[in-house]
Amino acid sequence: MEIKVQRRSREMQYMPNSSSISEFLLLALADTRQLQLLHFWLLLGIYLAALLGNGLISTAVACHHRLHSPMYLFLLNLALLDLGCIPTTLPKAMANALWDTRTISYAGCAAQLFFFSFLLSAEYSVLTIMSYDRYVAICKPLHYGTVMDSRACAIMAAAAWGAGALHALLHTASTFSIPLCQNNTVDQFFCEVAPTLKLSCSESDYLREIVNVYFSLCLIIGCFVFIVVSYVHIFRAVLRMLSKQGRHKAFSTCLPHLAVVSLFLSTAMFAYLKPPSMSSPSMDLVVAFVYSVVPPTLNPLIYSMRNQELKDALWKLMDKGHTMTLSSFL
Repeated sequence: MEIKVQRRSREMQYMPNSSSISEFLLLALADTRQLQLLHFWLLLGIYLAALLGNGLISTAVACHHRLHSPMYLFLLNLALLDLGCIPTTLPKAMANALWDTRTISYAGCAAQLFFFSFLLSAEYSVLTIMSYDRYVAICKPLHYGTVMDSRACAIMAAAAWGAGALHALLHTASTFSIPLCQNNTVDQFFCEVAPTLKLSCSESDYLREIVNVYFSLCLIIGCFVFIVVSYVHIFRAVLRMLSKQGRHKAFSTCLPHLAVVSLFLSTAMFAYLKPPSMSSPSMDLVVAFVYSVVPPTLNPLIYSMRNQELKDALWKLMDKGHTMTLSSFL
């Protein structure tokens, strides 16, 4: 082990630092031209579906006064974050598949890493706040108007976005301040922290950033525990309700959020905590695709399935758009 470390340290002396790297090579989605074009059209369909779904949710919440409540305010923030998350990763992957390239500029890689970390962290913070919102609404309904007033909701939403920005800035600055080896191949279809760290030439800097990663995991686990405890209290309160209609309404607002949290956490934790024996370029590619693309695409569908108020608002929005389209042709 010592011999390997000494050999690596001698090699580092001849490795250029990150300033000598002008571009990175991303992992190719496919080797054959036919599969590349198939992936392009598949990604384009997912991209448009995600934009349409989250765009409809955002517009419905913003335009309908009945949805101007804390729960839907946080849902609006979640949809906006998903609207930003999808364009961060998919357009570059689609361009590489269409033009049969793998390159991304140094600045583009740093920007992609920053925005993906920012949006993902902020989304997890919003999901945590949404669990608290449901806890107050169901377990302390008499205090809901006081605890979750407009000022408190605005502060919590701003704190979620600010925490995501600070978290992303920490990881981006730390990752790209590490000297990188001559190899500029990122083993992923977009730039994120873990595969970029593998290009490090400095053992100490690499370990420092690994500490940052594990600190982030501790925060994620802390938020997860908070969500679990909140839902334990929520379900205990719901099961004590005498009204069947009240239980149905409570479940209709809680189950979509719980499904989104489960989808988000299960894919992300599997990506970062899976055993090394399960790690391979193809497996890492599939897992990264699942946790970076699937939740933002499915979130609008999950939230609109059991929420009658949201479905009514969406139908009114689509009917209004259909009417305006017909009137423009007449």
